[in-house]
Amino acid sequence: MIAIGLMSGTSVDGVDAALVEIVPTASGYAVTLLRFETVPYAPEFYARLVAALPPHRADVKEVAELHVELGETFARAAAIVAEGVEVDYVASHGQTVYHAGDASVTLQIGSPFVIRERVGRTVIADFRSADCAAGGQGAPLVPYVDALLLGSADEDRVALNIGGIANITVIPRGARADDVIAFDTGPGNMLIDAFVSARTGGREHFDRDGAYAARGSVDRTLLASMLADAYFARRPPKSTGREYFGEHFLERFAARLSARSIEDGAATLTALTVESIVLAIAAAAPPRGRLLVSGGGERNPTLIGMLRERLLRYVVERSDRWGVRSDAKEAVAFAVLGYETLRGRSAGMPRVSGARHAALLGAIVPVALAELLAKVDREVARTAPA
Repeated sequence: MIAIGLMSGTSVDGVDAALVEIVPTASGYAVTLLRFETVPYAPEFYARLVAALPPHRADVKEVAELHVELGETFARAAAIVAEGVEVDYVASHGQTVYHAGDASVTLQIGSPFVIRERVGRTVIADFRSADCAAGGQGAPLVPYVDALLLGSADEDRVALNIGGIANITVIPRGARADDVIAFDTGPGNMLIDAFVSARTGGREHFDRDGAYAARGSVDRTLLASMLADAYFARRPPKSTGREYFGEHFLERFAARLSARSIEDGAATLTALTVESIVLAIAAAAPPRGRLLVSGGGERNPTLIGMLRERLLRYVVERSDRWGVRSDAKEAVAFAVLGYETLRGRSAGMPRVSGARHAALLGAIVPVALAELLAKVDREVARTAPA
C-alpha cells in the first residue's frame, strides 16, 4: 500500500508530508519512507493561523475560512510529495486549533474534502475525536506507532518527540502496543520559539541551532519556579498544548525574563524543556535504556546536549538510527494509523489517553472505497498463517 501521511504540529512551521509504503506483517508493519517534504506556510497565511491559535480567540468565520484554506495547503503538500507516484490513500492529522484533553475536547482543521477533491484519493482524517468521544484525552496518538516501529525485544526504550510540545512513549522490552505508557511532558520548542520571536521583534521565530541558549546561563531560581507548575507533577493520562503552554505561560514570568538577556532566557527555557522531560522519564520509565529522539527539537544541539548530560544512563540518539526518520515520524505515524482505520482495527490506547475503551480512530472520506478495502484485505491475507 502506498500512502501519504500529512501533519502540522504545534510548532506551526508547515505541513509535513510523508510518502510511505506500508506492508502488513505477522507482527505489525514494514514501513518504508519513500519521500518526505515540509511545505512551509505562506507568511500571510502563517500570521493568520497563529493569530487564531490559543491564547488568541478567532471568530467562527475565520476558523471556517482557515479550515478550507488549510485543506488546500495540505492538498498541495500531498501533490508535491506524490509527484509521479500512484497513491492508495491519504491520512491527514490536520492542524490542532484547540485542545483540552481533560475535557475530552479537541479540534483539528484542514478540510479532508478539499484534500480529496484535489488529490482524488480516499482521505482518512479527524483521528482524535473518536478517542475523545470515548472519554479520552485524544492525545497523544503517535505512541501506538512508536510501539510498532521502535520497540525492541532486547532493551527498554523511550521514544521522545520534541515539537512545540514534547511527549514520551515508554516502550519496555518486548512490549505490545497496549503495554506502553505515553504522555505529553510539557513544552518542547514552543516557549523557546515564543521568547525568541518576542525578543527579536518577530525577525526570528526560533533559536537556530540552540545558539542563543549555548551562549547563555540558566537562571536556576526562575527554572525552579517554572517547574513548580502543577502540570509537571500530574500523573498521566495527560496531554497539553498552546492552551496551557502558550505565550500566556511566559507572561506569568515576564518580569523575571525581561531582566535576563536573550541568551540567558533561551538557556533557561531550554532547560525547562529538558528538566520536564527528565522528570517524566524518572517517573515513568526504567532507570536506563535508549532514548530515541525525533521532532524539530532534535535539531537543537544545545537541547540534546543538555539531555545527554542529565540522562547519563540512557543512550540518546536520533530515531533515524532505528529506521524512523526523525523529522518525518509523526507524518509517517498518521499514514500507519490510516491503514489501521481501513482495516477496522482500533488504534486508540486507553492506558495512554484514559478512554473507556480502545476506539477505532479516524473518519473516512471515500473515493472508490470498496476497491481500496479489497486491496487492504488482500494485503492482510498474505500475512495469515497457511
